[in-house]
Amino acid sequence: MSFIVTGLPVEPFAALFGRDEAALTAAGAIRYAVDSKPGFPCRITLEDAEPGETVLLLNHEHQDAATPYRSRHAIFVRESAVAPARFEDALPPALVSRLLAIRAYDADGMMIDAEVIEGAEAVPLIERFLDNPKAAYLHAHNARRGCFAARIDRT
Repeated sequence: MSFIVTGLPVEPFAALFGRDEAALTAAGAIRYAVDSKPGFPCRITLEDAEPGETVLLLNHEHQDAATPYRSRHAIFVRESAVAPARFEDALPPALVSRLLAIRAYDADGMMIDAEVIEGAEAVPLIERFLDNPKAAYLHAHNARRGCFAARIDRT
C-alpha cells in the first residue's frame, strides 16, 4: 500500500514567527533555542531542528473530529520553516529514530486501530493499517511524550 507522510502547513504558525515573548505568551507559545539534536522535532519539516535554530513549542489540535478522540497536544515548529515536508512510501528520519504510536482513524474520526512500534520498523504496520478499507487516515505520535508527529494518508 502506497502512502504519504506530510508535515503541517506553515500558515497557521507563521504569524508567531519572530514575535516577541509577550506576544508568544499571549498565544500560549514558548520559544526555545535548540541546544541538541535530536530533541526538537519540527512538525512542519519533519526533521529535528539543528542546534542554534529557534523553535516554538505550542499547543496544536491535530485531531479535530467531533468525536471522543478529538485531541490537541504540544508540538515544536521551526521558526525558519517555509513549507511542509512530504515523504512518499517512507518515514522521515525524525520518525524513523523514535518509538511511535501509530493510530488509524475512520472517516468519522473514530480510532479503529493502534500500535506502538519502533519507527524503523513501522512501514509494514502503516501498510497493514492502510490496507483496512475502514481506515481513512493515520496519525503518528511520539510514544514517549505523546506528541503528534505527522499524518499519514494513502496516495
